[in-house]
Amino acid sequence: MLEVTSLTAGYGAIQILWNVSLRVAQGEIVSLLGANGAGKTTTIRALAGEIVPFGGTVTFRDQDITNLRAHKTVESGLVEIPEGRHIWGGLSIEDNLDLGAYSRRARPDRHRSKEWVYSLFPVLAERRKASARDLSGGQQQMLAIGRALMSKPLLLMLDEPSLGLAPQIVEDLFGILVRINDENISILLVEQNVDFALRIADRAYVLEHGRVTREGPAEELRASDDIRAAFLGL
Repeated sequence: MLEVTSLTAGYGAIQILWNVSLRVAQGEIVSLLGANGAGKTTTIRALAGEIVPFGGTVTFRDQDITNLRAHKTVESGLVEIPEGRHIWGGLSIEDNLDLGAYSRRARPDRHRSKEWVYSLFPVLAERRKASARDLSGGQQQMLAIGRALMSKPLLLMLDEPSLGLAPQIVEDLFGILVRINDENISILLVEQNVDFALRIADRAYVLEHGRVTREGPAEELRASDDIRAAFLGL
């Protein structure tokens, strides 16, 4: 579904990524792991069309989207949930969700999509008229995911969804991601909680200093001594 080949990217004259290659197949959950500053967010931003890569190619569903801008990648079905959520605090939960369905492909199904979001996150349905700024951190993350689902993604990219959340909320959130994946929505997950990320993923990649240094089945990486030492504290 997603094929990234020799991607190089950065900001201005500063290069962050060096020949990054990865793939996400239809129906997979793939985790992208690495320490702070490894280039994970830059990778997601380049795939989402937020920044223009220096080089390499990004192919999504057999279409070259390397230089596609962000609103066009959403239209294609490749949707990002950025770190920090970026919800509209002055708007209601319902208005935030409605704005997620702005694209041409999502608009006709927005009512059905909203009911699905509310079934995943009943607390959003209960508080649908409440201001988004009044939600807890966990509820705001639910809203960010719900807003992304309103755009009818085929592949969902999440950047640090568990950041700042309590452990029980994180566990519930990852359960929801599995349910979303069960609806045949592929997932590319950037996550500091490596234990959870590897527990739900099919495969994973490890980024170090802007380069992919390791890849393989998630269970295999989770059992690896060096991965356990580096990320799991074991």
